[in-house]
Amino acid sequence: MSTELLRIHHVAIICADYALSKRFYTELLGLQVLAEHYRAERDSYKLDLALPDGGQIELFSFPNPPPRPTRPEARGLRHLAFAVHALEPWVQKLQAAGVAVEPVRVDEYTGRRFTFFADPDGLPLELYEVT
Repeated sequence: MSTELLRIHHVAIICADYALSKRFYTELLGLQVLAEHYRAERDSYKLDLALPDGGQIELFSFPNPPPRPTRPEARGLRHLAFAVHALEPWVQKLQAAGVAVEPVRVDEYTGRRFTFFADPDGLPLELYEVT
C-alpha cells in the first residue's frame, strides 16, 4: 500500500452567518451541494460542497465563532485559491455582486495572473488563472 498523498480532499470553513455564506459559495461561486446536515446537539450546520476537480469545501456554522485574525498575518492557513481559465469574467461577476476584488497581479515566479477577494467572513480567497 502506498503512503503518498493523493490530493486535497476538503477544506473546512467556519462561517458566522450560515445562510449568507451558503448563498455566497453556492449561488455566487457556483459550488454544488453534496450534503447538508443540521446537528442539533451543537446548534451547527455542516454543508458539503463539491469542487469540479473532486475536492470539497465543508462549510460549518457554530454559535458565536470568534473572528479570524487578520493583520498582521497570523500563523495557519493564509488563503484558499481557486484555479480559473480567465480572471475577467470572474472579476466582473464578483464586482456585480458587490464583492470587492483586488487589482489583478502577476505572479513573479510563474507569470500567471491572480487576484484576491473575501468571503462574507473575510476569509481571503484567490482566483489563479491557469490558461
